[in-house]
Amino acid sequence: MSGKEMSELLAFCTARLEWLLETTTTLVGLESPTPDKAAVDRCGREAADRLEALGAAVEVLTSRTTGDHLRAVFGSGDGQIMLLGHIDTVWPVGQLERMPLRREGDRLYGPGVFDMKAGVAIGMLAAAAVTRRDAALGRRVVMLLTADEERGSGASRALVEAEARRSAAVCVLEPALPGGALKTGRKGAGEFELSARGVPAHAGLEPERGASAISEIAAQIAAVEALADPARGVTVNVGVVEGGSRPNVVAEHARAVVDVRAEALADARRVAAAVRRLQPRDKRVALTVRGDFGRPPLERNADVLRLYGMARDVARELGRELGEGLAGGGSDGNFTAALGVPTLDGLGAVGDGAHALHEHVDASQLPWRAALVAGLLLRIDAHYR
Repeated sequence: MSGKEMSELLAFCTARLEWLLETTTTLVGLESPTPDKAAVDRCGREAADRLEALGAAVEVLTSRTTGDHLRAVFGSGDGQIMLLGHIDTVWPVGQLERMPLRREGDRLYGPGVFDMKAGVAIGMLAAAAVTRRDAALGRRVVMLLTADEERGSGASRALVEAEARRSAAVCVLEPALPGGALKTGRKGAGEFELSARGVPAHAGLEPERGASAISEIAAQIAAVEALADPARGVTVNVGVVEGGSRPNVVAEHARAVVDVRAEALADARRVAAAVRRLQPRDKRVALTVRGDFGRPPLERNADVLRLYGMARDVARELGRELGEGLAGGGSDGNFTAALGVPTLDGLGAVGDGAHALHEHVDASQLPWRAALVAGLLLRIDAHYR
């Protein structure tokens, strides 16, 4: 890929800044909280119309339990490169009244703008940029937009994995790290629920006849927290604790819900196995353990670093430096990377405030991020031939 080609890509994307802004603001204006199928589908129909206007062949993948997912194909060829994103957000319908769409200088504010509707617009334009000429790519570009990523991707995980298996590489359009850095690693995320059923008794008259579920859960919390190993990127957080009925009754029921994160798949498996092996300290108490890692880690391996190196080179040709880093939260890229498909995350918008009231993107950086993704698609196509 020549310097002239990169200059042309940047010029193409820069000339379409207003399209990027208008597409982003339109999608943000169509609020799309994950559990509201009608709202998500409204946003999805708008995204589908815009994809078709750019020349993509769009397939609506219907879902009874969530919003419908979208599969858009740009170009042709025997192989494919995957662009991965989602159209659902964490914000309820009506959040726009509290967080109105507004622009202050280069900052564009609004619910879902950073996570990740600006990233969707970036991916659309990048795919159009590299497939506007028949000979531009030797592969097709497949853009998959799911509708339930913010709730764990239960309905879309199989779609994501199936599309990834057909792909030479996966480019994830999730937001960038601070300063625009890409995500070359993501922690895996697990959730476990510990439930204890003890023996109730009067706390004053005959406490010895009771077996406290709360005391059992307290002991189990200590055991689970001992599994944390921050130096290896393993964190444990007991986020919910419930139990008992009243102060003068030895508690019959108690539960704790635990969030576990791990950078490496081996650590995720080790911790999950240790949690499942937990046994009650008081044999009169029944202990039940449920849960697992819902998202495996996206490990910083040779495939990831190869893609990052390509992206860094493209950025330099665009006159930018591009960093990398680890993200504590997960994305659908965790699933694709765990399959062994080369995956690079954080290729979306530069900004801040995902899931927060100050959520915004740097509007001035949208064109070059689209050019970055477009240039990376060309590099991937050339490398994996």
